[in-house]
Amino acid sequence: MRIAVLGAGVIGTTTAYYLAKAGHEVTVYDRQSGPALETSFANAGEISPGYSTPWAAPGIPLKAIKWLFMRHAPLIVRPTLDPHVLPWMLSLLMNCTSAAYARNKGRMLRIAGYSRECLIALRQETGIAYDHRSQGTVQLFRTQKQLDHAGRDTEVLSADGVPFELLDRDGVAGAEPALAATKESFVGGLRLPLDETGDCYLFTDALAKIAGELGVRFRYGVSISGIETEGGAVSGVATSEGRIDADHYVLALGSWSPVLGRTIGLRLPVYPVKGYSLTAGITDETRAPVSTVLDETYKVALTRLGSRLRVGGMAEIGGYNTDLPPIRRGTLEHVAGSLFPCGDLKAASYWSGLRPMTPDGTPIIGATRYRNLSLNTGHGTLGWTMACGSARALADLISGRKPDIETADLSIDRY
Repeated sequence: MRIAVLGAGVIGTTTAYYLAKAGHEVTVYDRQSGPALETSFANAGEISPGYSTPWAAPGIPLKAIKWLFMRHAPLIVRPTLDPHVLPWMLSLLMNCTSAAYARNKGRMLRIAGYSRECLIALRQETGIAYDHRSQGTVQLFRTQKQLDHAGRDTEVLSADGVPFELLDRDGVAGAEPALAATKESFVGGLRLPLDETGDCYLFTDALAKIAGELGVRFRYGVSISGIETEGGAVSGVATSEGRIDADHYVLALGSWSPVLGRTIGLRLPVYPVKGYSLTAGITDETRAPVSTVLDETYKVALTRLGSRLRVGGMAEIGGYNTDLPPIRRGTLEHVAGSLFPCGDLKAASYWSGLRPMTPDGTPIIGATRYRNLSLNTGHGTLGWTMACGSARALADLISGRKPDIETADLSIDRY
């Protein structure tokens, strides 16, 4: 089939790669000048199947109120006139039950674990390099209450067969030696040994080149303005360079997917949740992480990417803006300086991106009511973690093959 993939981020590019591997003729369209130049560009660098956890959880509403008044807040809600934010937030609150949390986390672990397997196979097959490491993630707890509450997550991890280690201060320092100098600032941690790290931009850029060798065409600098339908199917896509015609279409535009979907009455429960990052050169190896540490208090991840430190996190709800307030940079510098003072943070590059978040935390993968339109969007903070598995599963569905994992509850039909 001739397939048009809309979006050249990590989700769109991996989708194109697996579709090409399945024998399809694929063209990818993106408004940017190259792949992975928006949300995929400078994310936290985590590939964290074990930490695939929905934001909607019991106790989150009360925590959210507390976070709003913190100096270095992990959650920021900006006033906005966007009419779509309130329904999305209400849906998220409805998922803050124990039953919903267990169901959603199970779904997320399923796709994330499968994605890890797909990524390892892809790496072995292609030799792709992207500053990756396979040394696990440590979720760092600064308070005893956080450590005590880790039991809820470990129950789900155990049920899904995901290995983990609960660590005291010395155990955390053993996994991340640089933290030995700041042991009094935390009480323990949860280590997920199968998690990996890597530069999402480097990966996507390299994979686009590999996909190109398989025949995938990338059309950059093309803005997409609307979808045309006829007789229950997509008949074309309107762009800045004219109309696109294909046999099948994949919507993989991240936070912009619902904007395009609304042009044909497709209501996608995806909302942009803004994140920030710093990238600094490492000047002191002894004070740098060996992998990823996720600070549970501030919801900030600190990741080793080759000779660089990536500091990323926070969640800002406030529409489609990518400005760079100094106060958010201050939070990233505060967390990095308190744990890994290994580089010149003042000279670090500062970035923001819009994560496409669903209320239940699970991506939307699969068919729509239009028989030749599929979705691969809504991965939130875990697009890098879930990219390969999501793409492989969707490629199988489009090709008429049964995916290796259950996908029925990943589709838009669950809403």
